[in-house]
Amino acid sequence: MPIAEQFAGLRMDELIGGPLSAAADASRQLAHSTAEFIQYVGFNRDGSTKTARFAYQKRTMNDDGTSNLEDMNVEIPMLAIVPIPNLQIDEVNILFDMEVKQSEKSESSMDLNASASASLKFGFIKVNVSGSVSAHNTNTRSSDNSAKYHVDVRATNHGTPEGLARVLDMVAANIAPTLVGSTLKDENGQDLSDQAKKQAQKRKTARQEIDTAEKKVSAYREVLNEQIQQMKRMASSQVGVYQSKLVQWSNANDDEEKEKAYQQSMDTVNQSWSNFQNQAEGFIKMIASGGETSEKLSPIFGLKALDASFQPVDYGESENYYSAFVSLQKSAVEAQKKLEAAEQDLSQKKTNYNELISSGQ
Repeated sequence: MPIAEQFAGLRMDELIGGPLSAAADASRQLAHSTAEFIQYVGFNRDGSTKTARFAYQKRTMNDDGTSNLEDMNVEIPMLAIVPIPNLQIDEVNILFDMEVKQSEKSESSMDLNASASASLKFGFIKVNVSGSVSAHNTNTRSSDNSAKYHVDVRATNHGTPEGLARVLDMVAANIAPTLVGSTLKDENGQDLSDQAKKQAQKRKTARQEIDTAEKKVSAYREVLNEQIQQMKRMASSQVGVYQSKLVQWSNANDDEEKEKAYQQSMDTVNQSWSNFQNQAEGFIKMIASGGETSEKLSPIFGLKALDASFQPVDYGESENYYSAFVSLQKSAVEAQKKLEAAEQDLSQKKTNYNELISSGQ
């Protein structure tokens, strides 16, 4: 058979496409397996997240020498503590080798044995002649065909999918132990007497009231700071309006003397707003302590504006951000008053607690 005909029956599309198609099907099955695992391990039938609950105890010392034996719980999503199978096919190698060997060898000979003799006489010379013929015939043929077909598939576990990893990171950031119960003990972790337990419970309640008051002070201070920062940002915007007007006039006019005078006016305005930004916290305290409830901007700020002739005047109701400033001033003053009241309450609670400690009650 000619060598070319040795390849006639091979379907290269099947030899190459078959393993690739099988690898694609395997990838789909592996992805489905990962999805099933996440659904089964990570979620309940109602769609809520499955969690593992860990319970433990910790002991904390109190200022009065007693201690708290606290029962704590922490719940962690199951998907965060178990390895997630995520096999993926990384590589498919298809190796196909075919070797055709064909050789032919032909030998022919004839084996014939015949002999003859004769005598010839040439003058005084007599010659005897004899001869033989032999022939040998052989025919050999050899051929060798071989083929190798190898498919190598490599799959590895790619770990937690990126999207799920991001979700678990957000969940982990919000995981915190919860207090289930707390029992008062002495400094050595031993049970207290009834009298000592009552005294310790009273001190514990006072300590909890201080913690609550401190959180309230922190919240009011945060609100106040945000109101003041808004006022400062608005101050920068208002100054920008005046500066823009001066630049427009300067571009449209060529009067150096007037421009110099107007710039001096602008410097006065800038200085008033800069003082406000540097002392806004103190101004708000002064207004709150003075009990002002006016719906107008306090003159304590000392703010200046530029009028139509670029002269410095008191900042008034006709200005761009006046109404917004008044609203922020009112909010900041209210926040300052609440903060001061919360600080006074915290100070009183600390005094009461210290008296309990010093009296041994």
